[in-house]
Amino acid sequence: IRRLAQCLTVLSCGAAAWSALRSGGSALDAVEEGCARCQAEQCDGTVGYGGSPDESGETTLDAMIIDGDTMQAGAVGDLRRIKDAIGVARAVMEHTEHTLLVGESASVFAENMGFIAEDLTTNRSVNILSQWLKGNCQPNYRKNVFPDPSRSCGPYKPRAAARPSERARHATARSHDTIGMVALDRDGHAAAATSTNGLAHKVPGRVGDSPIVGAGAYADSSAGGAAATGDGDIMMRFLPSFLAVELMRAGADPSAACEAAISRIRRHYSGFFGAIICANTTGHYGAACNKVPGFSQFHYMVSDSESGSPLLKSVDCI
Repeated sequence: IRRLAQCLTVLSCGAAAWSALRSGGSALDAVEEGCARCQAEQCDGTVGYGGSPDESGETTLDAMIIDGDTMQAGAVGDLRRIKDAIGVARAVMEHTEHTLLVGESASVFAENMGFIAEDLTTNRSVNILSQWLKGNCQPNYRKNVFPDPSRSCGPYKPRAAARPSERARHATARSHDTIGMVALDRDGHAAAATSTNGLAHKVPGRVGDSPIVGAGAYADSSAGGAAATGDGDIMMRFLPSFLAVELMRAGADPSAACEAAISRIRRHYSGFFGAIICANTTGHYGAACNKVPGFSQFHYMVSDSESGSPLLKSVDCI
């Protein structure tokens, strides 16, 4: 029996996913359980409630889940007041004909489905906002606006300029992470899922790559699955998870597929922060990351029938 569950950075989520598989749960159950555990434990402060507040101080959540057998998927973006983002994403998949719900309407849908509305703010997120405001709202994600976003807080207005200016990007391993999972159950069914509270100080309404099918994660039981983390605003433009799965379908081993997906992005954005995990239908796995200052190695967790418990793995960035 081949069983595989991978998670990004966090031991407990892998343990939760592996436990679901060992008790006879599906790959879909496993990735949901793993992400839910990470949300509840506020993994790295960048998953779940109370972290990464936007410019207004509100924590909003993105999540996605995909069934590699049926190719059904559910996702939520800019979710407010609901802690269990991955649960809502699965509800979108199972109780609507849609794939992605966003914003306030997604929250209303969640409440109608029985999810409890709660304040996602914590003392930590309030302090993050306070320190950011004291620092003249640095860093932020505005450009070509007035007043100068590199020195001042808003409100901002478009700046009349002949040439749009580029600003240094601020997505780093310290400012953002995602729980991304790939699982293969005893019947060979693949599933993948992601959950995140996004970038700290993001522009309100921003949705990153995590809830986008093929960007944040992808799974196809005939080929495998992949999940990504990093600078979602860049990575979503290349659908790296979909690309990696298609490369595995064509015969690439998981490590090579991950490296090719990262290299595709790097050709256009050499300094982007990002990583991806890949697993094929035979249970083989791999990962890759883009090397930037302060980020030269990527850690991820693996559980399978040989190890019996989550093991920490690492890969040197390329």
